[in-house]
Amino acid sequence: MSYSRYVALGDSFTEGVGDDDPSLPNGVRGWADRVARALEAARPGVEYANLAIRGRKLKPILDEQLEPALAMAPDLVTIHAGGNDVLRPSINFADLMSAYDEGVARLRDTGATVAIFTPHDTGDVPVFGALRGRFALLAEGMREIADRRDAVLVDYWRIRDFQDARMWSHDRMHMGPAGHQRMAIAVLDALGVPHDLQPLPLPPRERLPRGRRIAEDAKWVGGFVAPWVGRRIRGVSSGDSLTPRYPHPTPVADLPERSRS
Repeated sequence: MSYSRYVALGDSFTEGVGDDDPSLPNGVRGWADRVARALEAARPGVEYANLAIRGRKLKPILDEQLEPALAMAPDLVTIHAGGNDVLRPSINFADLMSAYDEGVARLRDTGATVAIFTPHDTGDVPVFGALRGRFALLAEGMREIADRRDAVLVDYWRIRDFQDARMWSHDRMHMGPAGHQRMAIAVLDALGVPHDLQPLPLPPRERLPRGRRIAEDAKWVGGFVAPWVGRRIRGVSSGDSLTPRYPHPTPVADLPERSRS
């Protein structure tokens, strides 16, 4: 398969949070940039837009990003959403899945290939592991939508490589560079696009003594979980002041140099 215009929709997962690069828009790179580069290698002349904004819930993603994406007439769309909804105190899964199904249907009605994602299996993740049942429901809902709408499914839940802590950034909430590279490979493989991406080398596993591990966990809670909870209480998001990284279709060949390296 080859594509000429790729539009990425979603939240921090698609924006590229955790894959830091201060030379790029919003200071991140991410798996979608890597996918765009591979699409360009397979078929020169590809255009790419990335409308994702960190912190966005599913309905704001649809409200803010769907119409602009449709106006761009892409032949490939990826959309990741729902994770931020699951983290809220209450959630109406039926309403959430209905809205998502309608959004995917509208994208598919244009003839575009649409790739969607299940969430990550949080079973081994401190704090977020308590919400594993919710994430499992979301994953099954995404699988049903993919079947119903003939969308490409990237089953993040079943990619066991992501159980390795070395795939994640220091905030433990977002993929690090190795995780974004692995996700780009998964997306391209699901789409059937030939590529030469390889997993990034991982550092040696670090086995911390129990006391050090407890201290690191406490540092993580204070440095990342507590501020995240505070933002939720105040009703603010880390993405409130941000704009999309690539709001218009941009030739991949014209992207900043680091995103093509």
